[in-house]
Amino acid sequence: MIVETSAVVARGLGVRHGARWVLRPSSFGLPGGLVGIAGPDRSDRSDLLATLATLRRPHAGRLEVLGLDVRTRAALRRLRTRIGFLPARARWAAGFTVHDLVSYAAYYQRRSPSTVRDVLTALELDDAAAWPYGELPADLRVRAGLAAACVHRPEIAFLEEPLTLLGEAARADLVPLLAGLAPTVVVTAPAAEWLIPWCDHVYVLERTRLVPAGEAAAPPAPPARERRPEPRHGHWHLVRGPQRRLRRATVP
Repeated sequence: MIVETSAVVARGLGVRHGARWVLRPSSFGLPGGLVGIAGPDRSDRSDLLATLATLRRPHAGRLEVLGLDVRTRAALRRLRTRIGFLPARARWAAGFTVHDLVSYAAYYQRRSPSTVRDVLTALELDDAAAWPYGELPADLRVRAGLAAACVHRPEIAFLEEPLTLLGEAARADLVPLLAGLAPTVVVTAPAAEWLIPWCDHVYVLERTRLVPAGEAAAPPAPPARERRPEPRHGHWHLVRGPQRRLRRATVP
């Protein structure tokens, strides 16, 4: 559903991965607050999130983020200062200390050094500021990535798989911090069950459609195997099954 308060508006939006549709052309709106997008295929979730974050061009239709049509370069330039994006992996940052990583992001966004101190404190990273990013445990590495992605206080943040590598206790500690990152935060995860307890809205990307979690279809049950009668004569015959082999039929 598209409403006036939708932070992201798609009209006939289509996303492809090579020759395959990730999202067939469809229209929808993502509201403000904490929004979750789940789906069984990680690459599909990644492609959709990158498109919504304006890092990839849609293959069909129109996309508006924060009221701006992303088809124009002027809109994209304006959106770069209003969007935060956290990729699932940032191997290039492994040699940075946490402070240097966040400082670089602040410099790129033309923010003062005071914003670096503020975001490190908000994400409880003061004690880890001098640590190399690549040597951090998973929970602190996610927090450092969030600090760099949102040091400029964006209006909307797109976070790719921030909970995937965390244990249950670490997820519970991180979730309350996500709501304070931006007025709208879009998070991806492998399953809707990870998101439903704390997101305001949850959608599922399945079979090239994006639907509310309550409307997602249950996975189909595997088809029952048909048992075929074996021939009742004394020649060799082929037994069908996971391992195909020949055996001798017996005559009662």
